Amino acid sequence: MAILLCAACLVWPAGAATPLVMVVDTSAVMPEARIEGARVLEGLHADLGAALARRLGRPVQMQPLPRKRIAQALESGEADLVCDYQAAWLPGPFSWSRAFIPDQNVVVTAARLPAPRRLQDLAGQPVGTVLGYAYPEVAQVLGEEFRRDDAPDAVANLRKLELGRLPHALTGRRLLDYRRRTGSFTLALHPPLVVAEVLGQCGLSPRSPVTLAELNAAIQGLVAQGELGRILAKYR
Repeated sequence: MAILLCAACLVWPAGAATPLVMVVDTSAVMPEARIEGARVLEGLHADLGAALARRLGRPVQMQPLPRKRIAQALESGEADLVCDYQAAWLPGPFSWSRAFIPDQNVVVTAARLPAPRRLQDLAGQPVGTVLGYAYPEVAQVLGEEFRRDDAPDAVANLRKLELGRLPHALTGRRLLDYRRRTGSFTLALHPPLVVAEVLGQCGLSPRSPVTLAELNAAIQGLVAQGELGRILAKYR
């Protein structure tokens, strides 16, 4: 991991500002990110990283990493930040920005099946989840009756839903709307059952040269000047 990150930094000319290294979970899919090998090619994370880096006066280096390695990279200073996370999802000695990236966690159910009216209606039924992700609101309500059916990412769950291998799946509203708008998910659904309103944050490495005040000022500029809204609008 250290070799990959340092090698990426070598492309910057001597005397140039140190790149802002932003990690992206390798399980991310569009509209969050399109990842090929060690590169983040497009998506919300790429646009957000570029916008924050520009406001911080630095070039940006996007670094895909498996979820289990993100905390280590931030703690060691090999990466500066991760965004669209929440403090509860990533324990560690990190500073957290203001909450500013809106989304909803929702349960989607195929229209051919009865629609759940509340979370309790899912008790004992398989629900598509992403491996390694926590769903505290659902776990609190269902307890031992929460039957997770883990997949590597949210798109795999939507495929299982289309194939009739799952009755329900947990996903983000942003991802669901994007997949439907682009025609990559066409299954008839009941109106999604909203589980939680989410406001994503950026977690900052304790070893980063960027301060939390500087990061929050950059975020404030994104929000106040409408740049965040324009980025999010691309992926609705």
